[in-house]
Amino acid sequence: MSETSSLIGGPAPAGSAITLYNHPSADYAAKVHATIELLKAAAIEHPGKVVQATSLGVEDMIVTDLIARHQLPIAIGTLETGMLHAETAALIGTIETHYADAGIHVEVYKPVNEAVIEFVGKHGEKAMYESIDLRKACCGIRKLEPLGRMLSERSAWITGLRREQSNNRGDMAAREQDDKGRTKFNPLIEWTWGDVWHYVSVNHVPYNPLHDQFMPSIGCAPCTRAIAVGEDFRAGRWWWEDEKAKECGLHVHQK
Repeated sequence: MSETSSLIGGPAPAGSAITLYNHPSADYAAKVHATIELLKAAAIEHPGKVVQATSLGVEDMIVTDLIARHQLPIAIGTLETGMLHAETAALIGTIETHYADAGIHVEVYKPVNEAVIEFVGKHGEKAMYESIDLRKACCGIRKLEPLGRMLSERSAWITGLRREQSNNRGDMAAREQDDKGRTKFNPLIEWTWGDVWHYVSVNHVPYNPLHDQFMPSIGCAPCTRAIAVGEDFRAGRWWWEDEKAKECGLHVHQK
């Protein structure tokens, strides 16, 4: 792995997410081991048919790091919605450069351009603020349809979801089925925020600099803001909506 991350070669700057949140739990080592074993199981059980669907957030960067570090035959794909922050989009190239020695390539899935043009032409650039239905329609075009293409030939996928992220994710399991019957692996489900940043610090994992600006959950630029002290992890996502509505549809939980 080539060392291109700004984190390598010196201490984390004051005020960075690493400095603020690097507090591993007592069973951190056991969690890392369990995560590696689950990733290995995913690769063995779904040879050539499993993909990490990375949002390019810090949790997903850890999963990518583990895939590269352990040379696991797992594809990596992401959604370039056309509305990402520049810092987020830049991580696609960063991943391929940082993990060049591991031969990591990121599959990029974009929305159908004609569908985006039609939606914006009809509803405007700020349609997501007008109603939940319009926001979800925007997510459908920019996220769900491209995700469908990413998963169309796959029998399993891997996420960076953690129970701690929101109440909506509190009862998710490390292994479950999605709404299409595919196996969905959530290898970081038990990790804490402190575990996440300890791993990043110890292993020099590149991450989105927006995390240093109090954005623990980063989506499209119009739908993401920094959070205040005491707010939930996902308070900065779709902050104008009720908490129960704060999913885009990528992670439909089958109970």
